[in-house]
Amino acid sequence: MAEGQFSNQEQYQLTSKRKGEHIRICLQEQVQGVGVETGFERYAFRHNALPNIAFNDIDTSCAFHSVPMQVPLLISSMTGGTQEAALINRRLAEAAEARGWAMGLGSMRAAIENEELAATFKVRAEAPTIPIIANIGAVQFNYGYGVDQCRRAVDLAEASALVLHLNSLQEVFQPEGDTDFRDLLKRIGEVCRKVDVPVGVKEVGWGIDADTAAALVDVGVAFIDVAGAGGTSWSQVEKFRSRNSLREAAAAAFADWGIPTADCVLEVRSKLPHASIIASGGLRTGVDAAKAIALGADLAGFGRTLLAGAAGTGAANASELHAQLEQIEFELRTAMFGIGAGTLAELRASDRLLAR
Repeated sequence: MAEGQFSNQEQYQLTSKRKGEHIRICLQEQVQGVGVETGFERYAFRHNALPNIAFNDIDTSCAFHSVPMQVPLLISSMTGGTQEAALINRRLAEAAEARGWAMGLGSMRAAIENEELAATFKVRAEAPTIPIIANIGAVQFNYGYGVDQCRRAVDLAEASALVLHLNSLQEVFQPEGDTDFRDLLKRIGEVCRKVDVPVGVKEVGWGIDADTAAALVDVGVAFIDVAGAGGTSWSQVEKFRSRNSLREAAAAAFADWGIPTADCVLEVRSKLPHASIIASGGLRTGVDAAKAIALGADLAGFGRTLLAGAAGTGAANASELHAQLEQIEFELRTAMFGIGAGTLAELRASDRLLAR
């Protein structure tokens, strides 16, 4: 049944139910891509025994479209639209603010369509200084959305930027998926021209290739989050929600689908030397982040690996989340020390990341 066949109230309930199911599935089920890796395992840093810098002098500060950050790290878009998601987003925002990370919000369609759910995305009070990235599904431009809804998302989140996500395969596997992706490039360009914050585009785990990235930049997209393969597979996630036996069975054929994250970063940077690039999709450690930056990324994004620490109850989980972020930062700084890179510019310029 198509979404348009439901009343507004029924649609709100379905959207909220779907968001809750996504959280549960990502925490409890095997949703990792199978037979595909991020590509970072194919690279290794060549150790520098005499780094000629002091560890405590390493500078990881940067900015995301003029907003200062302490580290080139992003909590990737994950959730919103339920009360559980509200708690998760607040915890993520508090941790990001404390550590100087950027934060992406989950798809804000639920908030646009139901004011009661808007609060689940409002985290600016917990994160007054960091970049916050609002999020809308680009395919919704073919289902009644436009510039006004994008502005509304930015205003609700008091966001520094907006990202439009591309999730074509997820929509195919979703029971209630929207699959009309015609003419979206033109519509994306219109949003870029008329929304007052930087507008980026991200995938959700299957990657963006160089030609697609170039077409997006040509219409005004300010940053590309490649969101490559090697982490969460949303065909696997939707398999656990499916009420269609054909799609449920077919999901196995797409468990290894997508472009590895490292390959996306390398080819997009090669084609677009001046583009703003975020590397997300399966990153697990600060060493992965260092490799991503050495390959050409400006920021490195972490998603599902942080979800458990944000989703549990009590102070212990919040402490675990802060510790996760601190460990990733420590690993990034240690990798930089290990090759003698005292700044992010030196990390990007380093010739010490080698193919294995």
